[in-house]
Amino acid sequence: MDLRKLKTLIDLVSESNISELEITEAEGKVRIVKAAAAAAVMTPVAVPAVAAPAAPITLTAPAPAEAAAAPARAEIQGHVIKSPMVGTFYRAPSPGAKPFVEVGQAVKEGEPVCIIEAMKILNEIEADRAGVIKEILVENGQAVEYGQPLFVLE
Repeated sequence: MDLRKLKTLIDLVSESNISELEITEAEGKVRIVKAAAAAAVMTPVAVPAVAAPAAPITLTAPAPAEAAAAPARAEIQGHVIKSPMVGTFYRAPSPGAKPFVEVGQAVKEGEPVCIIEAMKILNEIEADRAGVIKEILVENGQAVEYGQPLFVLE
């Protein structure tokens, strides 16, 4: 795995709410863990090869301060639609298309409200009950975690 790819993975972890990422490829295994002390630590583990085993490498990159990145949020009032998986949040079915929902729009139970892309698969997320979209809590293209609030319904 080249350094550009490793840097991209470190940036992905540090900019998202993901606390740990592990990737296994033919030439080795990489595990990136975001430490509570605001540092992302990447420790590749050497996998024995036919010729010679690679030496383990450790890189450290600073992560943004959690307190500065996300302001304190007041208690959410209303029903919350949460992410059922880790992935990338999209408001519309395709780039340039009209978003599934807007603030103030009424939705029915089972109606699609967004898409979450996980492992190159687009998953439509549906409203788990009827209501009116009061607030959209995630930006288009943002990485989301399992259980992260996406929308607030009245």
